[in-house]
Amino acid sequence: MSEPLNRESWLDELRCRVPEITPAEALARQTRGALLIDVREDAERVTGTPANALGLSRGFLELRIEQLETDRNRPLLMLCGSGQRSLLAAEALQRMGYRQVCSVAGGFNRWKAEGLPISSGALDTDATERYARQLRLPQVGEAGQARLAAAKVVLLGAGGLGAPAALYLAAAGVGQLTLIDDDKVERSNLHRQIVHADARVGMAKTESARIALQALNPRIRIETRTERLQPDSVERLLAGHDVLIDGADNFPARYLLAAASIRLKLPMVYGAVERFTGQLSVFDPRRDDSPCYRCLFPEPPAAADAPNCSEAGVLGVLPGIVGLLQATEALKLILGLGEPLVGRLLSFDALGMHFRETRLPRDPTCPGCAADAPFMGYQRIAGLCSAAG
Repeated sequence: MSEPLNRESWLDELRCRVPEITPAEALARQTRGALLIDVREDAERVTGTPANALGLSRGFLELRIEQLETDRNRPLLMLCGSGQRSLLAAEALQRMGYRQVCSVAGGFNRWKAEGLPISSGALDTDATERYARQLRLPQVGEAGQARLAAAKVVLLGAGGLGAPAALYLAAAGVGQLTLIDDDKVERSNLHRQIVHADARVGMAKTESARIALQALNPRIRIETRTERLQPDSVERLLAGHDVLIDGADNFPARYLLAAASIRLKLPMVYGAVERFTGQLSVFDPRRDDSPCYRCLFPEPPAAADAPNCSEAGVLGVLPGIVGLLQATEALKLILGLGEPLVGRLLSFDALGMHFRETRLPRDPTCPGCAADAPFMGYQRIAGLCSAAG
């Protein structure tokens, strides 16, 4: 039995089957009519792409190439970041019957190093069509869509608030959504947690949501963390993201989120619902004037004073309304648009069908964000909520 090839041997074998050319030769062939295809992901192309190259992510190549190029004899030049994925892409096209396929050695890194022409990150055909109405907004445009593609949003909870927020963030083209939830789908969830389906009852909520979100927008990346937020994991789960959506249904989780948000300088879009009412705010520790969650709730209320949905009930559409508002605030933060709900608490009464805005200034004595407030540690923060319960 032969031993498996190591990575270098595997690449050498691939190079025996796929011709490689230099970036300079690729440019010369492009001017003679060859099609240069940048197979990097959307977020990678944000910083630029070879001039006049077609952007077609590696995962879509076999699905879309026959729609874009029907001539099996046209020279096709594959380019990625460093020249490895392009070898795989070229081999795949060879198997599909394209006869003149090459890989650009060194990829975009070498293309840039050699000073060859580059255009600012451009959207491919799929993205142009998918986000057409959004791209028409002068406040968004291609530059804004590129920022969305490069953004990473983490959502605690794939339930009532997380479901609508995730669907619209995915539809808008946010590059990565990270879903944190340790629950499984129950039939009682379905009247409000619209990312799930009856056929997926019993499935982990993270996986159920991933299936729906990926079906809605296969361009984006969905990361799942099927675990409960804990004092020893909160920073690990949130680090590296641009915006945090709070879809928690309990105070221990929210207090942990609030503390980690401050320490990681991660803006937190807060939302909560109960029966027929909901509320929303944005806590942005990057801003000196922003309050934090503990400016609103310095200490956790007793459990009897703050029942969750399973105890108090909730009108099914209410989490949808608040979750969509959270998605709106997240998009504004990513795009740098408008006036986020920093320093303001927005309350919604579904029965009266009215919104009320309340000023929420930063509390100079806040135990969470005051200048002289010591970090008490995540274990003690979780203990506060246990004592209140």
